Amino acid sequence: MLIVEMLSTGDEVLHGQIVDTNAAWLADCLFQAGFPLNGRATVGDDLNDLVRTLRERSEHADILIVNGGLGPTKDDLSSLAAAMAAEVPLVEHAEWIAVMERYFASRERVMPKTNRKQALLPEGAELVDNPVGTACGFAMELNGCWLFFTPGVPSEFKVMVHEQILPRLRQRYPFHEAPLCLRLTSFGRSESSLAKQFDQLPLPDGCVLGYRSSMPIIELKLTGPATLKEQMLTQWQVIKDGVGENLVFEGTEGLPSVICRELNAKRVSVAICEEFSAGLLTWTLNTASVPLNGGKVIGQQEDQSLLTLISHAREMAKQENTHIGLAVGGFHDGCLSLALYTSEKSYAQRVRYMPSNHSTKVKQEVSVMLVLDMLHRWLNEREVFGQYEWLEQSETLIK
Repeated sequence: MLIVEMLSTGDEVLHGQIVDTNAAWLADCLFQAGFPLNGRATVGDDLNDLVRTLRERSEHADILIVNGGLGPTKDDLSSLAAAMAAEVPLVEHAEWIAVMERYFASRERVMPKTNRKQALLPEGAELVDNPVGTACGFAMELNGCWLFFTPGVPSEFKVMVHEQILPRLRQRYPFHEAPLCLRLTSFGRSESSLAKQFDQLPLPDGCVLGYRSSMPIIELKLTGPATLKEQMLTQWQVIKDGVGENLVFEGTEGLPSVICRELNAKRVSVAICEEFSAGLLTWTLNTASVPLNGGKVIGQQEDQSLLTLISHAREMAKQENTHIGLAVGGFHDGCLSLALYTSEKSYAQRVRYMPSNHSTKVKQEVSVMLVLDMLHRWLNEREVFGQYEWLEQSETLIK
């Protein structure tokens, strides 16, 4: 079994001044390609720490992707650290200087002298092309480990992984198969409740059932060798049946994208009126290209009855000439109010928000999820009002 690791570099990453999106992206990319990460580490811009970490991880891993530290400034130390770890000198690559000169010339600029530093690579290293930037990637072997050095700029990093690194990995390890990962998203259940229900479920050898909590949803993932697909699918059906009415969707596309597809299939659009969610519902649906005919944010309403909330949804739908209206009411007395208007029937509910430690932002996200769950259920001809472990229904209205 290959041991694949990633090493992120830079003080700004180590100290949390920027989010390491490259690490999350690479983990998913390599998993899908059949080279799942076994571990990730982060080290700052200290030369001794870099050298020590490169030596340590190279003695443990078969493949190590090193990200960052290939720029032209003094704190970009990856090339020097790699040379010191391998006890070889840095060598200037004239061909990369020519690449950089063309890069700057195409922008009608002269290459600064400081960029020559980016052509200094450890002796014996293989140049790994960067077609969209000046940071020269490279590959080398150390202690039997295959190391790839990549720039930290996400747009450059992703291109190099796809066009340079993955083809090399597939050529050397042609029989590696991506593991199978079955995913579903639930809403209204707690992680502990799901774990209690499924942790004793017998799984095929080499398969793992995991949970990812990202308020307000819980994702369940069954991961295992693709050769066990039939056995995994059998157990996956048991899991889906167990999640039951709280299963929102399978896969990774997200509920707004699912709703977009369903609305387009029915050739209907939505109009939105929101108070407590303060525009978050409109933004969420817009990012998934959901067909919206209009949306507005309203101020705090004195009348918080469900009948009035349905009226807001109906008026918005008729004003925008749509078949569906969604309304998020206020947050009063610890309760959220939501309404779904359709040309056939209207639905509204008020739910008591039981968790006491959630921020306003989280509560707004829950309000959006609740009204989308109502819409999704209606589109699939299911009971519009769901059952939620940590939200107590205090009032419902169907009109």
